[in-house]
Amino acid sequence: MRILLIALAVAVAGCGVDTTSAARAAERFHAALSAHQEGAACGMLTRKTADKLPGPGQSCADALRELRLGPGGAVTSVSVWGEDAQVRLAGDTLFLHRFSDGWRVRAAGCEPVRDLPYECAVED
Repeated sequence: MRILLIALAVAVAGCGVDTTSAARAAERFHAALSAHQEGAACGMLTRKTADKLPGPGQSCADALRELRLGPGGAVTSVSVWGEDAQVRLAGDTLFLHRFSDGWRVRAAGCEPVRDLPYECAVED
């Protein structure tokens, strides 16, 4: 019985969605921020998020620089449902959406709020 359960778990995991691409997108986003390449990080955001982020007279890069999002760190978990994903890093939680050109960040700097959805510093 135990082997059957292990085989079933492997089969279910094998037919799942590729979580690696979403994890890499989240890591690239935080690597750009760590390297002070906020303009490159803005290019990894969804258009809606990038448009909503800056305040009046501010660029997307300026807004990200001002937010000072913490270090991302190592990926601790990835959940994918359809075209959306949640990537948890040691120092941040991000939400992404898959487009034809790959995964883009919809929200970053997210923290869970008890009994409510996440509260994010960057979101669409």
